[in-house]
Amino acid sequence: MVDADRQQQITDWITREVMPCEHLVRAWLARSLVGSADSDDLIQEAYWRISRTPSLETIHRPDSYFFQIVRNLLLNQIRHANVVRIETVAELDELDLADEAPSPERVTGGRRDLQRVRDQIEALPPLCRRIFELRRIEGLSQREIAAMLGISENVVEHNMAKGLKLVLEALRRQKYDFGDLYPRTKLR
Repeated sequence: MVDADRQQQITDWITREVMPCEHLVRAWLARSLVGSADSDDLIQEAYWRISRTPSLETIHRPDSYFFQIVRNLLLNQIRHANVVRIETVAELDELDLADEAPSPERVTGGRRDLQRVRDQIEALPPLCRRIFELRRIEGLSQREIAAMLGISENVVEHNMAKGLKLVLEALRRQKYDFGDLYPRTKLR
């Protein structure tokens, strides 16, 4: 059972993040020729499912999440129906929200990869790390970094190259490839 404080947080989150896009979902359902009563049922079921989501903090696009739940509920309803309107199927094909957001696996892998890179940046020598962060994260120019730190642009360039080399070598040692979602494994 969810405690009262958590339930209030969930209610506030739904009110703030999801309810403002309800009219868009209703309009889409109407275009799909879903009746008013069925629309109400789908939307209420979606609200109930969202309220049971264990971690709302991980939902970065509440509007897409809401649309996707309603879409899935409608698809489920269509699968169990004997007769399906062709307009409903056409509307479902047009609404391709699944491609907008990465899958949970991809999000988790991305977070893991980002943490690996952060760990390698943290392991750099102090001056090298500071220059690397100013250049790559904050987007400052070599000239701006040199003026800020009171060093020459050559020192900035040298430390930037050194930092990048150290980070890439450490990631390679971990058998990590930026193009892959998961670490490489040797195939036999």
